[in-house]
Formats: sequence, structure tokens, C-alpha cells
Amino acid sequence: MRIADLFKSKKAALSFEVFPPKAESGMDGINATLEELSALRPDYVSVTYGAGGSRNAHTAEVARKVRALGMEPLAHITCINSTKAEVLSALGELSSSGVENVLALRGDRVEGATSADFRYASDLISFIKEQGFDFDVSAACYPEGHPECDSMVDDVRHLKYKVDLGVTHLNSQLFFDNDDYFRFLDMVRLAGIETPVQAGIMPLVKASQFGGIVKMTAAKIPSKISRMYARFADDPESLCEAGIAYATDQIIDLLSGGVDGIHLYIMNNAYVARRITENVRPFFEKLNSENAK
Repeated sequence: MRIADLFKSKKAALSFEVFPPKAESGMDGINATLEELSALRPDYVSVTYGAGGSRNAHTAEVARKVRALGMEPLAHITCINSTKAEVLSALGELSSSGVENVLALRGDRVEGATSADFRYASDLISFIKEQGFDFDVSAACYPEGHPECDSMVDDVRHLKYKVDLGVTHLNSQLFFDNDDYFRFLDMVRLAGIETPVQAGIMPLVKASQFGGIVKMTAAKIPSKISRMYARFADDPESLCEAGIAYATDQIIDLLSGGVDGIHLYIMNNAYVARRITENVRPFFEKLNSENAK
């Protein structure tokens, strides 16, 4: 199933993101997580390619497992630290694995490393289109603006270029203030971008996330979350429940505002995915049943 077709039939989609293990020994764990996720019936599952500039040899393997469990994979592919030959090889492996959807990303820079073949995600998108693969291509967007872009106006202009190259669907970077997303969406639509824009939501359920991935993405932390962390940082169980509650409230507000879908960054935590899905499933079912009439 092509993700572009999914949004033609659904008013709001729900998907999860997982990351492959770095070592083969971790495959049992991700396989167990995927089996739990399959019971939640997501519209698709995205599989990352690497973080911090690394590449992961298990992306295609995890994507195959996603397909085997009856879910649709969206495989990430990055380019900034890769040659055209390496990207072509990765695309070939994904295609032979039955993957129809890819998320084209620049990837994280590695200090001191350079790539003569790719500078931007748009270069990768053009390359994919030129190779003759029949992938449905998605891309990333940044409700608070890309951290390396001078202005939101420039950021949206670059995004429009990616869509004009053939991107059919956008996944947003994580954010915690819905006003930022809605303001960004207004700019996107005014720029003539009509592709579906899924909101990326990361439930903050561990103290380590506040100083780790949130810091890396430079996402703005609302005072409500700061108070939550200050109160429950030393109480892991309560912090987890508070993070689930915050994400649930955020998702319901986004659905109320007409979001095209929710993409949950679950950090391979099937428990968090299940709890939040149980909380919000009735809202998705209501919206999509109305869309089917």
C-alpha cells in the first residue's frame, strides 16, 4: 500500500516509528515489539535508518518483519554521509524487500565528514526519482523551523521544493506546543503545499529523554512539561503516566484542529504505544467513519 493512497481514504492516520537494533543480537527484542504493535493496527510503521550520522544495516530486515506482520513499512533513508553508490544499494535492498514507501532525509551531520554526492534531502529525492524505483516518497518537516535554516519562510520554501520534486506526504519533527504546529501548517498551506502533514508526537516517559533526544532536536519545552519533569523526575512510574497523559491530550487537541494524522515516536516502547492508542483510538475511529460516509 502506498501511503499517498492511505490519506485518500482516511481523514486521520495513526503510525508509529521504530528504530532497528545496532547489533544482530537485538533483533529478537525489536521483533517482539513489532508483534505487539501489530495488534494495535497502525496505518503504517516507519523504520529509521540511523541516528547521529550512523547507518543501520538492519533497516530492510526490520521493514520485512513489519510487512510479514501485516503492517505497512515506511523505510527511512539518509544521504548526507553516503555516496550515490551506497544509497543506490540501500534503495535496491528496500525494493527487493517489497518496501513501497521511503522517507527521504538528509540525516545528521558527522563532524569532519563530507559527502560530495548529497547536501540536502532534496538531492536525495531527485536521485530516487531518477533511478526508476517506484517508491512513494515522503519527507520531513519542522513545525518550529529547521535548526539550520535562517527563517521559517526559507524553511517552507525549501519544503515546497521537495514537494514539487514529488513528495506525497510529510512527517513532522517532534514538538510539544500545538500552537507551533498549527501556525506552521497555516504557512505551509499558504505556500500552496497541499500534501498531508502528519504531526510527530514523542511521549516524554523517561527522565533521560529530557536531556537526550529532546536536547538534540532543540524542541521547545513548554512550562507545563517543565513542571511535570520537576515534579516526577525521581518517580519513573508517575513520570511515565504523566508523559502518556500529556501526549494523549496533545493528540486529541490536534485531531480537534483537523490534523492529517499522528506519527508517534515511541522509542520502541510497545507499552507506551498501546496505552496512547487505547486512549485516542475512539477519536480516530469517529473521524474516519465520518470520512467514509
